[in-house]
Amino acid sequence: MTARLSTRSSAPVRQSSVRAHNLALVLHTVANSADPPSRAAVASATGLTRATVSALVDDLIAGGLLTELDPPPRTGAGRPAAGLALTAAGPAGLGLEINVDYLAACVVDLTGTVRQRLTEHADQRPAGPAEALAALGRLGARARLAAEADGLVLAGAALAVPGLVSGDLVRVAPNLGWQNVDAPVLLRGVPELADLPVAVDNEANLAALGELRVAGGNPDFLYVSGEVGIGAGLVIDGELYRGVRGWSGEIGHVTVYPDGRHCRCGARGCLEQYAGQEALAADEPLAAAALGIALAAVVNLLDVPVIVLGGAFVPHFPRLRDGIEAELRRRVLTAGLAPVTLRAASLGADAAVRGAADAVIRGVRDDPAAWLRRT
Repeated sequence: MTARLSTRSSAPVRQSSVRAHNLALVLHTVANSADPPSRAAVASATGLTRATVSALVDDLIAGGLLTELDPPPRTGAGRPAAGLALTAAGPAGLGLEINVDYLAACVVDLTGTVRQRLTEHADQRPAGPAEALAALGRLGARARLAAEADGLVLAGAALAVPGLVSGDLVRVAPNLGWQNVDAPVLLRGVPELADLPVAVDNEANLAALGELRVAGGNPDFLYVSGEVGIGAGLVIDGELYRGVRGWSGEIGHVTVYPDGRHCRCGARGCLEQYAGQEALAADEPLAAAALGIALAAVVNLLDVPVIVLGGAFVPHFPRLRDGIEAELRRRVLTAGLAPVTLRAASLGADAAVRGAADAVIRGVRDDPAAWLRRT
């Protein structure tokens, strides 16, 4: 049998690709350092020469991605080195979220700091996609205007939606009544957003990524987002698992009571009919039991060590916890060997919109060369 070389391994590496890789390497090294590192420290950590690091750092500073801090006071022989840090006055990400009963916009700078946060509460179901996304676009435009007054430049926008997303198309959002909606096109119909690249993702996926960045700790967890509907984001080894078609995480439509209540999706007994926001307000013990049943099934199947409850579940967490944990102990095969950790989300109800804004910033950090070409 003749061995075949992959295209990637046999293709020549362009100088521009090496530079792009090294720019990202330097930026990530600074971003992940506990204290502001000097240029020499970055060179030592990356294995690049000091001259190469110095040139790359100069480019990143000129592009508004890094800033050089004043050196600390001299305490002995030699001159103290200046430290490097991400700049808070450079590119920022615009996060947008639409859910059944609210709209949200959030601007996060390169350091991960929230600079603007706006919310409008209203039932979005009667509006339809065009009207709802136009309203969200206007909210995003207000956030952008305030951010630019603060000296920030938006690198792009990301939209969190409670539904199945394929590329930039919202295939179906049952609780909104949407099918095959080209959300970026409708959002860019707002003049203030017309020039921004807009990505779209499931709200639970983005919330899981936001929780991963902020909370740190265990890189393997299931994030469960409680709103009118219920979604989940599965993080394995620090990476979001999306499934073959990108549609994983629809835990709200896991059957907990086969002959139970009718669901908007057309089935019966779905989890969100017993633990969605409206059901939760009516009967917390029943919601806790239903969540425990569904989550136990996920743990038995996937061996997830940590479950994070977000969205509307956060304020109810103290009252839900005992009921959920009772079902997990009863139904998880390995409960006696390795109990599942259950906790509330660190970001609370802001997780999805924060995660959306963070996704834009993560794109800049992963490919600073692309940002530098824009500046």
